[in-house]
Amino acid sequence: MKNKRRTHIKAYLLILPFMAGFTLFYFAPYVLSLGLSFTQGVGNRAFVGLNNYILLFQSEAFILASKNTLIFTFTAIPLMLIISLLLALYLNEKLRKIELYRSIFIMPLVLPTASIILFWQIMFEDNGITNFILNTIGLNEVQFLNSNYAMLVVVLIYIWKYMGYSIVLFMSGLNSINREYYENAEIDGATKIMSFRKITLPLLKPATFLVIILSFINSLRIFREVYLLSGSYPHESIYMLQHFMNNNFKKLNYARLTSASTLLSIIIIGIIVFLYMRQRKADVN
Repeated sequence: MKNKRRTHIKAYLLILPFMAGFTLFYFAPYVLSLGLSFTQGVGNRAFVGLNNYILLFQSEAFILASKNTLIFTFTAIPLMLIISLLLALYLNEKLRKIELYRSIFIMPLVLPTASIILFWQIMFEDNGITNFILNTIGLNEVQFLNSNYAMLVVVLIYIWKYMGYSIVLFMSGLNSINREYYENAEIDGATKIMSFRKITLPLLKPATFLVIILSFINSLRIFREVYLLSGSYPHESIYMLQHFMNNNFKKLNYARLTSASTLLSIIIIGIIVFLYMRQRKADVN
């Protein structure tokens, strides 16, 4: 009994630094931010209840930012999942010694963001390479970063940056599937499409769940690229929630900032919990 208690004490002591750091740098600021979302003013604060949240939904900037964030999320993530899975399936069949290529797949993640943006600016600015090619073949120039095409550029940057990591995760999941399942299915006359539907997809659910969660989190981090690409006030098609909160922070509008960040955090937690419950339900069935 004493040994068990000592083990528990050692375990608590080991996680104590993490819990202290989490409380100090994450939990405490979140609670403070939540409290500020129910007040107004900079110096002498007054409690206003849910008024900040009501005003938030009356803000055209917030509605535009929310709409663009949803469009980006539900466009970029499914596209990246499909492309990553198809490439993982192809590479898993054709590529050998995948360890040699993993560094290539994750290279966009370790490259400096400023270098990445410099490349994309050269590609899509008004006098960039893409417009040079369009002029060469006799087509009109396109203002990619100052038109509705800006969203397409951001989606392209997101897929390019995070696709390789998703491919590695999918390939790890594919390698964990026992090849005997496919051999038995082939003996029974199953086609490749049937094997994909009945074997690959069901057994790839854990890897798919992980890729979806990471892709969703990474989609909220695309603000760095968009900010460096077009500044605090980009074209309205790529004005995201992070722009809205960043601009309100600069204006010292903490009431609107904290209410928007609190609402966003609740939505993120809700989506992750929903996906986790779906995954658990699928594992039980």
